Amino acid sequence: MIRTVEAPPHMSAPVLAAYSYCEAITGQQARNFAYGIRLLPTPKRRAMSALYAFSRRVDDIGDGTLAPDVKAVRLEDTRALLARVRDRSVDEDDTDPVAVALSHTADHFPVPLDGLDELIDGVLMDVRGETYETWDDLKVYCRCVAGAIGRLSLGVFGTEPGARGAERAPEYADTLGLALQLTNILRDVREDAEDGRTYLPADDLAKFGCSAGFDGAYPPAGSDFAGLVHFEVRRARALFAEGYRLLPMLDRRSGACVAAMAGIYRRLLDRIEREPEAVLRGRVSLPGREKAYVAVRGLSGLDARHVSRRTIRRRA
Repeated sequence: MIRTVEAPPHMSAPVLAAYSYCEAITGQQARNFAYGIRLLPTPKRRAMSALYAFSRRVDDIGDGTLAPDVKAVRLEDTRALLARVRDRSVDEDDTDPVAVALSHTADHFPVPLDGLDELIDGVLMDVRGETYETWDDLKVYCRCVAGAIGRLSLGVFGTEPGARGAERAPEYADTLGLALQLTNILRDVREDAEDGRTYLPADDLAKFGCSAGFDGAYPPAGSDFAGLVHFEVRRARALFAEGYRLLPMLDRRSGACVAAMAGIYRRLLDRIEREPEAVLRGRVSLPGREKAYVAVRGLSGLDARHVSRRTIRRRA
């Protein structure tokens, strides 16, 4: 069982300012993520913002315009900062607010900071321009950049006392991260192609005649692009189904946060499935009112209860 230690209600002005900085970054840049974490109590929301702000810094280095060798140096500098956080050598008055907030989070929640090392490893794979032959190859990348975030988040959420099967919670959190990342890959296939990146496995692309890539608003001539998308959607749905087994193990508000974030991505997946070629014409997204509905649904516990009933039926 993973238990959390709630942050104290009072904290120093520098730490509070550091968290405020991280929350501002999260609110400005994490559209889907922000809808979920606003459902959390303040200590957990702040902790999640600190994790996001550090992760955003890593992602921004990888997505930026610097030369690959410079990116690699910057990422290793960020890894060195993470080592300082891990060693508890970041003072409250440090000039880096993300480091201050992350250090405070690590002091009060059992977050596995090695997950942020994995994130850096995953972004280095992007910097090196790696491609993936098979789904098993792509899973390694997805576990670094998304599964690790799921496990880090679980360190903030914790599991409910007496939750059945809680020893598998990190596995389910990791799998849910894979589901979200595969949805991201499908949504961003055109944008990634324009940046010279291909994430979908080469053997899947070949199977559906899409090895030529996606450099325009239409699929490659003679390809079965819809077939490719539907194939990957089925894979993502299977990952969601497995990862959702985490929900009954969480407290109500943590479960609502996870259900909201995952629910938004599942609805994105529905839209992509209905109109596969839309991802080649622009980014598929949900309107704010639909995201709000998903958040309310998560807070109501409907998804967690549905998963609980389905799990009980399987065991019966």
